[in-house]
Amino acid sequence: MNAALLRREGGLSLRQYGAAARLSFRRQFAYPAATFWGLLTNLFFGALRVAVLLALFGLKPQVAGFTPADAVTYTGLTQAFLAAFSLFGWYDLMRTVHRGEVVTELLRPHSFLGFWMAQDAGRAAAQFLLRGVTILALYAALWGLNWPEGASGWLLTVLSAGLAWACGFAFRFLVNGAAFWSPDAVGIGRFAWALMGLACGFLMPLAFFPAWFQTLLAWTPFPSMMNSTVEVWLGHVSGAAALRVLGVQAAWTVVLLGLAQFVLARGLRRLEVAGG
Repeated sequence: MNAALLRREGGLSLRQYGAAARLSFRRQFAYPAATFWGLLTNLFFGALRVAVLLALFGLKPQVAGFTPADAVTYTGLTQAFLAAFSLFGWYDLMRTVHRGEVVTELLRPHSFLGFWMAQDAGRAAAQFLLRGVTILALYAALWGLNWPEGASGWLLTVLSAGLAWACGFAFRFLVNGAAFWSPDAVGIGRFAWALMGLACGFLMPLAFFPAWFQTLLAWTPFPSMMNSTVEVWLGHVSGAAALRVLGVQAAWTVVLLGLAQFVLARGLRRLEVAGG
C-alpha cells in the first residue's frame, strides 16, 4: 500500500513539473513584438562579434585551433543560446524572495528546486525555438555554419546543450539564493553574470585565452555552461573525449544542484528564524 502511494505521489509530482514547464513554455509566446526586437538586437550584436573575430584572424588560416568558419559558428551558437541560458542575468527567484512570494510557493506539494527547474526548462526551450533556431538559420544563410558530424555528433551536441542549461540553471539558482541574506542581492548577481559570461566562453572562445587561464577554468563549472557544447558541436572533441566532456558537465550539474539545495535549506531556515 505504501509503495502504491509513493508511486501515486511520484506520478503527481511529475505531472506538476510537466505542467509548470508547459505553462512557462507558452508564456514565452505572449509577447511576439519583444521577441522580434530581441532577435534584431541579437543579430546586430552577433554581426559585430563576427566582424571582430574575423579581423582577429587576418590572413591566418587558424587561431588556437579555430578556423574562420569555426569562429562564425561559435558566434552563432553563443548568440543562439544567449536567451535560453539567461547569460545576461536571471533574477526571478530574488524577486520572489524579496516580495515574500516564496512563502506561498513553499505551500505547494512539490520540490521547490524541482519546480523552479521545470519552469526554467520550459522557458529555455521556448527561447531556443523562438530565438535560437532563428539565429542559427540566419547565420547559416548569411555566413554559413559548421554542423555536427553524423547522428552521433548531433546526439552528443543535444546532450551537451541540455547539460549546459542544467549546469547554468543550478549556478543561477545558487546566486539567486543570496536574496535570503541580502535585501539588495542584485549587485551580487551582476558580478556573477559577468564572471559567467567571461568564464563560460560566451565573450570569447576559451581556447583564445592563455594556457594558465584555461587550466584554471578547467577546475571550475563555467566551461560546462557553454564552452563544452561549442567544442562538441564543432567536433573539437569527439568519441571518448566527448563522453568525458559530458561526464564533467553532468558531475558539475549534480554538485551545483546539491549546493543549490543546501543554500535553499539554509535560506529558508534563516527566513523562519527571522519570522518570515
